Amino acid sequence: MKAIADTGFLLAFGNRNDFHHAWAVEIAQRITEPLLTCEAVLAETAFHLGSSALVLAFLRDGLVRSAFTLSEHAGRLAELAARYADRQPDLADLCLIRLSELHPRYPVITTDLADFRVYRRGRREIIPLVHPPER
Repeated sequence: MKAIADTGFLLAFGNRNDFHHAWAVEIAQRITEPLLTCEAVLAETAFHLGSSALVLAFLRDGLVRSAFTLSEHAGRLAELAARYADRQPDLADLCLIRLSELHPRYPVITTDLADFRVYRRGRREIIPLVHPPER
């Protein structure tokens, strides 16, 4: 599986007590190459897991790779921030929207359906998602 990793997926994978842990492990077993992500997602994940070492292990072991240079996309990120201002998107979400624009064949692996069902790449294109089964 080729995809883009959001914080929720990485949190679920890294925390055995997370409600979505089993789902995340099952997804991780289908990965054929490192998932694309951004440094904002990695920083959020390290903060929420309380472990930079674990996030660095995700990188070292090839679960994810940072595929985004924030400064190269600052203008587009500012446009996205203005467009979705009513949702108050965090920097990680903006970066993932942009990554999805750059890699349109890659779905975003997320637990955040509330936001990612609203976000669009370009003007109207739905971002394909891989997410846990809805309850």
